Amino acid sequence: MEPLFIAASPTSPEIDFRFDQHTLSIKGESYPENAAAFYGPIIARVQAYLDGCREAAITVNVSLAYFNSSSTKMLFSFFEALNGAAIAGNHVRLNWYHDEDDDTILEFGQELQDDFDALDFHDHAVSN
Repeated sequence: MEPLFIAASPTSPEIDFRFDQHTLSIKGESYPENAAAFYGPIIARVQAYLDGCREAAITVNVSLAYFNSSSTKMLFSFFEALNGAAIAGNHVRLNWYHDEDDDTILEFGQELQDDFDALDFHDHAVSN
């Protein structure tokens, strides 16, 4: 599958999905005007990729400094797809990066860990 790269904009994160290397990265801020329009095609590509994975070791790197509530819904759909892939026998490591002083992003990561327990969750506090 061809890689998917979308450069960051002032309101949307960088998407760098290297399917051939089993590495999916999201970095930046996420508050696009229409989160469903932005994330819908991305999640569809991820689902198509995951449907072809069998016992793969997938690494997901998420480093979001800010995301709004509509992005949160779409991110949950993304993590739900990854959790399903983990349940199906893939190893999905989620590296969750956040500013060490940002309790909101930290708590969202903890919520992900609780809600999607098939993911191999790793919290990374980053100092500025």
